[in-house]
Formats: sequence, C-alpha cells, structure tokens
Amino acid sequence: MPDMKAIQSDARERMGKAIESLENNLSVLRTGRANPGILKKVMVDYYGSTMPVDQVASITTPDARTLVITPWDRGALNPIEKAIRDSDLGLNPNNKGDTIFISLPMLTEERRRDLVKNAKNYAEDARVAIRSIRKHALDEVKKVEGIGDDEIKRGEVEVQKLTDEYIKRVEDTFHKKEQEILG
Repeated sequence: MPDMKAIQSDARERMGKAIESLENNLSVLRTGRANPGILKKVMVDYYGSTMPVDQVASITTPDARTLVITPWDRGALNPIEKAIRDSDLGLNPNNKGDTIFISLPMLTEERRRDLVKNAKNYAEDARVAIRSIRKHALDEVKKVEGIGDDEIKRGEVEVQKLTDEYIKRVEDTFHKKEQEILG
C-alpha cells in the first residue's frame, strides 16, 4: 500500500506532465512572431520513416516574420515542403532549391481570437487532467491502511493544495500565451 508521501509524489509528477503537455500544445500556436516551435508537430516522411521536421533540418528565424528551414540532406527538401503544406498550420512554404522559406502573414483579429480559443481549450484539458489526478490521489489517500481520520483529512488537504498550485500554473501559462497571441 502506498503511503501519503508516495501518493503526493505521484500526483505531483503526473500534474507536472499535464503542465508539460499544455506547454507543448501551446508552443505550436502561432503568435504572429516566427517561432520554430510552430513546426514541432509537423512530421516528414523521410526514407520510409516519419520524423519531426526538426530532426531532418535546422530551423532558424532571421526576422520576426520568417522561418528558414535548411535540411541536412537535400533529399529531404521536397518531403519537408510537402509536410508543411499538408499540415493544418496554413503555411505556404517557398522552396529555394537548398532551403525553404516561410513568410508568416500578420494575424487578423479573427485569427487571434481563434488561437486564444484553441489555447483556452488546451488549458481546460490540462485542468481536467489535473482534477482527474486529484480524484485518483484522494481515492488512494482513503485506501491507506492504519491511519486515522485526522491523517486522512491532512492528506486530502495536501492533495488539494497541490491541485490548487498546478491549476494556478495552468492559468499563468494560459494567460502568458494569450498575451503573446493578442500581442
């Protein structure tokens, strides 16, 4: 049977993973500034295997609205271009023969609102995951044998404090991204 410390440690670790997932999801949302992170989920079919674009090329940002993708192998140029074009990012890659340039258009007010809405959905998913972890941890606290009601209450209070801490981190992460998008 797990003890209180093990339950809290497990909950903290799992809630941390929910925050990591939120940050990964938010990193691919465009903010109007060129950021190599927006290509993080673009997968390239390269010599029979599928891999992220950043594993077959370097991605740089020479200015605030341009991404430059330089493949390590010229044979990857067309597959990278196709993967970016086929992604749901709405980007138009420009193949220059040895590099790919992507000019990011200015975000419209409507597009910014849509991005904020997506960010809100990611944040809500993280909150739901954290609450689910809390429920699991509270169930585990009640199963610990050989402790009294006071100890159970104390364990429940600690799990709630942990939950509040991580929910606040979700809120802070979301608001930071929202400010970036609304810029």
